Amino acid sequence: MSAQLTFAAPRRAKPPRHLADLSPDERREAVAALDEKPFRADQLSRHYFGRLVDDPADMTDLPAAVRDRLVAELMPPLLTSVRDQVCDEGMTRKTLWKAFDGTLIESVLMRYPDRVTMCVSSQAGCGMNCPFCATGQAGLTRNLSTAEIVEQVVAGARALARGQIPGGEGRVSNIVFMGMGEPLASFNNVLRAIHRFSDPSPAGLGISQRNITVSTVGLVPAIGRLADLDLKVRLAVSLHAPDDELRDELVPINTRWKVAEVLDAAWAYADRTRRRVSIEYALIRDINDQGWRADLLGRLIKGHPVHVNLIPLNPTPGSKWTASRPSVQTEFVRHLEAHGVPVTVRDTRGQEIDGACGQLAAMPQEPPLRTRQG
Repeated sequence: MSAQLTFAAPRRAKPPRHLADLSPDERREAVAALDEKPFRADQLSRHYFGRLVDDPADMTDLPAAVRDRLVAELMPPLLTSVRDQVCDEGMTRKTLWKAFDGTLIESVLMRYPDRVTMCVSSQAGCGMNCPFCATGQAGLTRNLSTAEIVEQVVAGARALARGQIPGGEGRVSNIVFMGMGEPLASFNNVLRAIHRFSDPSPAGLGISQRNITVSTVGLVPAIGRLADLDLKVRLAVSLHAPDDELRDELVPINTRWKVAEVLDAAWAYADRTRRRVSIEYALIRDINDQGWRADLLGRLIKGHPVHVNLIPLNPTPGSKWTASRPSVQTEFVRHLEAHGVPVTVRDTRGQEIDGACGQLAAMPQEPPLRTRQG
């Protein structure tokens, strides 16, 4: 990553190495370095990604002595569940995780009739400092390792496979990088996580890249770098204002890369990948919800392969920001549709457990926790 894309977190001890950090070839090399046969790496991978095993005793195809050593070296504990909160009759579950160094992060599992979506964190905290977002106000602690990102989804997949989520057994079908952190500020770890999610078992979980969404506030060079990789993941741009004057305030990175640059990068990504871009827009009462701003947004994006997700602002404790009035929200939608722009008002699922967009802050005590807005 070039120097201009570095958003450095404080130096800390590294998380333990896990097979999810490694490519299949690297796993075999790691096993061989332990004086074991390389095919043992495929066995471990099959247990972790395919069977979703977390108890070494269930890995019965591995001799006990070999199993204990390999598990200790390549499948160390990464995240410990501190607390689960549920709503929507158990169909939405937010988990507070503690990492090896005490770092706290959150993920959210959302079960719908036709899919299961995991909202994952890529960083502990966030360095983008958007003032209406609880995660951004918490500041950046550190990047998560590839395996720490992957483990959030594997844990959700285990819960579904074991029937622990209402609705019976199931599987994770969609992943959105809309939890804590700016994904493109941890580019390499996020990229490796995408491959672990999408590579077929036993290399990974076998989830289609088309069902993976990477959200960004607009790190323009990183968007270009992602486009060059010819992935099929969807790009979501957290815009929140169509004019530079307001966006400088709401999304401070806009002082570096302006609205026009961000949108040009998004259109280039769409052209390269043939994937429609999502524009995330948190509606904030009397701040960015005026009809003229909807018209400006419509003029900027009409004619492009785009879909707008309007997000009623989710409340966070002590914030001066609040959601737009329903009538204003309806009018904003009408203005966009008048420009021929497809638009959806996002479901605020998880709001009552502070698991909706912009509410994740990973607080250890009650009242618990406050995802990025888009």
